[in-house]
Amino acid sequence: MKFEKLSKKESFPYEFLLLADPSKELVDKYLKQSDVFVAIQNGETVGVVVLFPITMVEAEIKNIAVKPALEGQGIGSYLIKNVIKTAKQRKYQKLSIGTANSSIGPLYLYQKHGFEITDIIKWFFINNYPEPIYEDGLQAKHMIILTKDLTK
Repeated sequence: MKFEKLSKKESFPYEFLLLADPSKELVDKYLKQSDVFVAIQNGETVGVVVLFPITMVEAEIKNIAVKPALEGQGIGSYLIKNVIKTAKQRKYQKLSIGTANSSIGPLYLYQKHGFEITDIIKWFFINNYPEPIYEDGLQAKHMIILTKDLTK
């Protein structure tokens, strides 16, 4: 598998980006300032991760998604490991990611890779998305923020 940064001239893989964030309008807002990386396996894009700079020492993973048919095969872990490595190379000291209260799998995955729950933004998904979002029958209401200290 290869981890590659897309150039700003390449078309963004919206078929992946909209899996993790169903609002194209919100995705487009953060893509302008972000770096988009893809996981490529056998010449095919199988996952995407978006790294957004917050300050000189802090960045956020704004989006991470894996081809649905390939979930559970380690691609998400591969993306997280590589984006952590990239963030460290860029001298970021802190890396954060936000996910819904209903995102049980991602919450497990992020904590497995050393992210700790540091904040909750109440009613984020209710206030920012026109349609309710459900995962496994559970409504996404609150955003859970997880942070990893990259200096350790």
